[in-house]
Amino acid sequence: MKPFAASAPLALALVLGCARKEAPAPQAALQAPERVTTITGFSTPESVLWSAKEDAWFVSNINGSPVAKDGNGFISRVSRDGVIDSLHFILGGRNGVTLNGPKGLAQVGDTLWVADIDAVRAFNAHTGAPIASVELGTQATFLNDVAVGGDGALYITDSGMGFDEKGGITHPGPDRIFALTGRTATVVAEGDWLERPNGITWDGANGRFVVVAFGGPHIFGWTPGAAKVDTIGTGPGGQDGVEFLGGDLLVTSWADSSVFAVSSTGNARKVSGASAPADIGVDQLRGLLAIPRFTENTVDVWRVK
Repeated sequence: MKPFAASAPLALALVLGCARKEAPAPQAALQAPERVTTITGFSTPESVLWSAKEDAWFVSNINGSPVAKDGNGFISRVSRDGVIDSLHFILGGRNGVTLNGPKGLAQVGDTLWVADIDAVRAFNAHTGAPIASVELGTQATFLNDVAVGGDGALYITDSGMGFDEKGGITHPGPDRIFALTGRTATVVAEGDWLERPNGITWDGANGRFVVVAFGGPHIFGWTPGAAKVDTIGTGPGGQDGVEFLGGDLLVTSWADSSVFAVSSTGNARKVSGASAPADIGVDQLRGLLAIPRFTENTVDVWRVK
């Protein structure tokens, strides 16, 4: 789920104490994450992707129920300065576009890929024109996030979720990860041990994916071809987005409305009070983190590096 105009910094307590002249207080202060803008006007924003090639952010908008095939989903384009320059850059029902409940985004070359309930759709990232739709049909229940692997294939999580008449989350399952090579999708991991897999990102340093669970506390390391995963961390639950920014592995949690960094010595909270934080995007060059606020219809952008 850009320089920006400065706004009020996140209220973090920095206890600096009585320091000598040589104490590095200024550098310490610069490490505090700072919210630089809040962008409004979205409709159930689920995922944000920074495109260095397009010099813009893309934001997927479900625009209603995450499981409804209502044809009204859309993708917005936001300038590097945090201004929506095209709210309906790609719009379901226009110019031959099919979009129902778009969620995770990934870009390969000039192609923008999006997970859409039970299909993976491709668009020209520069013009928004539709390129392809790969329908998974009954193989898929709730396609969620998309990431490019070290082999160049796309990997898509299926959280196996549904919603009852009162809006409560159900789990018809199964929990899966698909690989998309060319226009062919295959199941490459399956089982309840995936705990409703949500966010996925490639960890090039370790030759694996990091997958976060929405239905459990775990953060997994998964190598393509492996039948099981390694637990590399735990969170408060309801994990959604996951991305690397600099040396930090950042994860969002609906359970405590946070973004936290995972490490072997424990988690470090980076952002608090971000209700319904979905699939984050990162701008590595400027050290920016974009958080789509699913139920608030906003995207918050923070400078964290």
